[in-house]
Amino acid sequence: MAAANGVRRVWVGQNGLLSTPAVSAVIRERTGHDGARASGAFILTASHNPGGPHEDFGIKYNMENGGPAPEGITDKIYENSKTIKEYLIAEDLPNVDITTLGVTSFTGPEGPFDVEVFDSAVDYVKLMKSIFDFQLISKLLSCPKFSFCYDALHGVAGAYAKRIFVEELGANEGFLLNCTPKEDFGGGHPDPNLTYAKELVARMGLGKSAPENEPPEFGAAADGDADRNMILGKRFFVTPSDSVAIIAANAVEAIPYFSGGLKGVARSMPTSAALDVVAQHLNLKFFEVPTGWKFFGNLMDAGLCSVCGEESFGTGSDHIREKDGIWAVLAWLSILAYKNKENLSGEKLVSVEDIVRQHWATYGRHYYTRYDYENVDSGAAKELMGYLVQLQSSLSEVNQIVKGFVLMHQMLFMLMNLNIRILLMVPFLSTRVFDIC
Repeated sequence: MAAANGVRRVWVGQNGLLSTPAVSAVIRERTGHDGARASGAFILTASHNPGGPHEDFGIKYNMENGGPAPEGITDKIYENSKTIKEYLIAEDLPNVDITTLGVTSFTGPEGPFDVEVFDSAVDYVKLMKSIFDFQLISKLLSCPKFSFCYDALHGVAGAYAKRIFVEELGANEGFLLNCTPKEDFGGGHPDPNLTYAKELVARMGLGKSAPENEPPEFGAAADGDADRNMILGKRFFVTPSDSVAIIAANAVEAIPYFSGGLKGVARSMPTSAALDVVAQHLNLKFFEVPTGWKFFGNLMDAGLCSVCGEESFGTGSDHIREKDGIWAVLAWLSILAYKNKENLSGEKLVSVEDIVRQHWATYGRHYYTRYDYENVDSGAAKELMGYLVQLQSSLSEVNQIVKGFVLMHQMLFMLMNLNIRILLMVPFLSTRVFDIC
């Protein structure tokens, strides 16, 4: 279809494997042998959902800035889809071996047409090495007291894990778990959370039963296309909201890319206010955006945001225009390496839990709960959303519902004799903060 529509060349990652963050990096960083740069990219992905012939599959378009297509573009695509009568395709082009690096040239219907198969990791690894101090991280990974486990959940992150953690940073390959990419993710659900990353969770001592061996000091997981991440310490879970706040709080000291200071920070609306407090303490610009990484990209393109994140296990920075799971892992390894750089021969390393608890002591602790509703009946879901929209026309009724929640919590916590600060968020309507004793 590209050849038939006059595209001059197409770049394809070797073996068809490119992570979503790497696609963004390639658009922004890669230059072809003739000086050409990509105008955009198509990403074929199941993201963090089950994949394979009978599961999820999506087509996503990224723009020339490396970020997801904005609403103005996707709306136009949708409108075109309602009127299209035909499409062009060059059916007689021979197959290209995408397992072999190199350029294959054709004469397409519109003229010369090249397909270049390139190393999927080179541009991304080069970018990561320009952001982080790989030598400092390597010293941490070589310390006998430090161990970690990285679970790719059989997603595309496995193609990058060996290159970065083993070949570049010198980690033991035994630290890698489920790092062979599979088209159906091995039959699993590649969502990096406590529910689906069961093997990693068990190894880190957070399962229902005690692990056979002593848990590693650090653990992390990626989703199917490697843009999401989960961070774990030994018997300790780091919430995504805390993770982005802790990265922002330590970025200038621990990550060379940010040594000149942060331009600003941002979070999505449902994400806890942990990042807000960091921004206030460090006198940083702060932004709250709707759910969707494209909104962070707008701030980055305007030079207003350096670090951002969302409670759905997405974290990133302005080095690309997508969330970046491996970047988040390297950010945490950088913080651990920085905190332990004078302590590697000491009796005990500064741990993930130590860093998080020190962050709470400095900035306070924020609580929130996430509920995931999966495979629900679409009709019932639309009915629920329609009801919420209808409620917007009657704020008095909404406030009555909220008041009922408050009274219920007051009674519960009086019985439990606890002092708790609750953030109650009603989607689409309002945000209320209650101090309940």
